[in-house]
This record gives sequence, structure tokens and C-alpha cells, in this order.
Amino acid sequence: MPGEPQADCLFCKIVAKEIPATVVRESETTLAFRDINPQAPTHVLVIPKAHHPDAASLAAADPQAAADVLREAGEVAFAEGVAESGHRIVFNTGSGAGQTVFHAHAHVLGGRGLTWPPG
Repeated sequence: MPGEPQADCLFCKIVAKEIPATVVRESETTLAFRDINPQAPTHVLVIPKAHHPDAASLAAADPQAAADVLREAGEVAFAEGVAESGHRIVFNTGSGAGQTVFHAHAHVLGGRGLTWPPG
């Protein structure tokens, strides 16, 4: 059920502190932590604490939580020093778009030039 923790979800386990992560920010509804396979000098994931399989599902079920994720992504960019030089916030939705963990999450990328289109 959307919003409920999933026993087989990596990110739900990180939220529950069952799996360690390098947390950089936490709010009542979100958690931000460093990606274990960074694609840029700054690569932080921002997730809702409630389980939703992707960004579209999150936005449909809980628009406020979706807004919280986006707001926190901006705060991460500011705290990481990439807000002014330029950064990217990416939501991959579906395996064809590169989503590998099916818990909604935003990638905050920065600290190097980011090409377009993104490959």
C-alpha cells in the first residue's frame, strides 16, 4: 500500500535505520543521504520517508510530501555549495529511465559541468 514501509525496499530500510547511510539532511517527511555510486562531486538522494514507488505516484498520493522532497533538494544544493554554480534535480521514473530502487527519490547533482541531453 502506498505510504506504508515495504519490507523489501532498500530506502525504507535506510529510513528505518536498518541500513546505514551518510545522512546530510533530515526533516519530518524526508531524508537526504549521499549516493553510494556518485555520478558527480555532489550526488545526494532526497527521499520521502513514506514509501511511494516513483515520483508520479508520490505526487498523486501526497502532493505535500512531493513538495517537501523538492524543497529539501533545493536546501541540499544550497548546503552543498552548488546552488549558485548550477545543479540538477532528477527524478528517474521506471526502469527504462534508469530507476533501480522503486521508492521515489530525487538525485541532487552538481559540482561539475552537466551536459544536455543527459544520456
